[in-house]
Amino acid sequence: MLKTQHNARIHACATVAIIGVGLFLGISPADWCWLILAMMAVWITEAVNTALEFLADVVSPEYHPLVKHAKDVAAAAVLISAMGAAIIGLLVLGPHLIKLIN
Repeated sequence: MLKTQHNARIHACATVAIIGVGLFLGISPADWCWLILAMMAVWITEAVNTALEFLADVVSPEYHPLVKHAKDVAAAAVLISAMGAAIIGLLVLGPHLIKLIN
């Protein structure tokens, strides 16, 4: 997935960054649970999206509107999970970062 999917590489960079920030801030085990769940959700939806795209390309190599819709819905699932993960990241890390700034 990392070899073929540009967005997976972006998710990998975000994952490394969040882990680094969490370690730097010394967040609690409970906070880690939320961040790990959020990161897992993004990685799972990205993997399912990638699998669906590969399968759709094999089943229907030529353009088909229903295949396009299926790919769009799978991509939307990744976007939804990424937005949810970003919100969780802000809720978990935001207070720690505000304390650090003040």
